[in-house]
Amino acid sequence: MIEITKTHTFDAPIAKVWKMFNDPDAHVAKFAAMGHRDIEIVEQTKSKTQFKIVLKRQVDVDLPGFAKKVMKPTNTVISTDIWGDNGDGTYGGTFDLSAPGTPMEISGVTLIEPDGKKATTYTVTIQVRVKVPLIGGKIENYAKGAVVEPQLLTEFELGDTWLAK
Repeated sequence: MIEITKTHTFDAPIAKVWKMFNDPDAHVAKFAAMGHRDIEIVEQTKSKTQFKIVLKRQVDVDLPGFAKKVMKPTNTVISTDIWGDNGDGTYGGTFDLSAPGTPMEISGVTLIEPDGKKATTYTVTIQVRVKVPLIGGKIENYAKGAVVEPQLLTEFELGDTWLAK
């Protein structure tokens, strides 16, 4: 298993960032901008203190030769994001991504915290697991550098763009 933690500061107050993460359109727009296809909201529930969204989509990944024996370059990915109000002025949640038929699992935790009155710090910790003997660790390292980290940086940029609207 590989763990990745990244932090980004949004130039927006926490109320606006919380609103973005609770907007299904923001999630769909993010994945569409990342090049994911056939994006479908499978489930969404919202209360005053919690938001859950499950999305299904087609994702293409450029795989190295050693990974092509156990993974396909195009997969259906199902993501479940759950966000909640922590009751202390911060918001956080969990997410899980699965690609049925692959040995990869991705999960993590999220946290947004006010950074003064006009900015918000967003911290994401991601765990990547590939359950394949011998080459699982090699695939995890590849996924970290070639897929997960670049997509996370893109997600930060897309969040900045969404919030600037």
